[in-house]
Amino acid sequence: MEKIPLTRAGHTALNDELKQLKSVERPAVIRAIAEAREHGDLSENAEYHAAREKQSFIEGRVKELEGILSLADVIDTSKMSGTVKFGAVVTVVDEDTDEEKTYQIVGEPEADIEALKLNIKSPLARALIGKDEGDSVEVRTPGGEKAYEILKIVYS
Repeated sequence: MEKIPLTRAGHTALNDELKQLKSVERPAVIRAIAEAREHGDLSENAEYHAAREKQSFIEGRVKELEGILSLADVIDTSKMSGTVKFGAVVTVVDEDTDEEKTYQIVGEPEADIEALKLNIKSPLARALIGKDEGDSVEVRTPGGEKAYEILKIVYS
């Protein structure tokens, strides 16, 4: 199986989520199912069905997280420098609108565009990899071609 790259912070966050699901969420939903069973007829018991659905989601997420963490390749970005690589915090400016944004390039499980964490497999991240400060990159997006200039690269 292929290793899954994660930053140290991403690995910690996924591990914390797994612990939360196992120690808090799972026992709570088990209690909710037991409580709903006490109310009698399960075929028409909405509370029971909702709790079972939530239990199914929790168990699926636990298995997913365990799988990711078992294949995790935690990359220490604090010792890195130079061109854009996995874990880099990159400030770019859109050459058309002069809008600046700062992204961190992370593994797929920790990617979150709203938190400005780019999946390493995304078009922008792939275009940035291997480039240096001052370089321009062209990216094909669903909205058309975009050009960005790399202003700053930081590893933390």
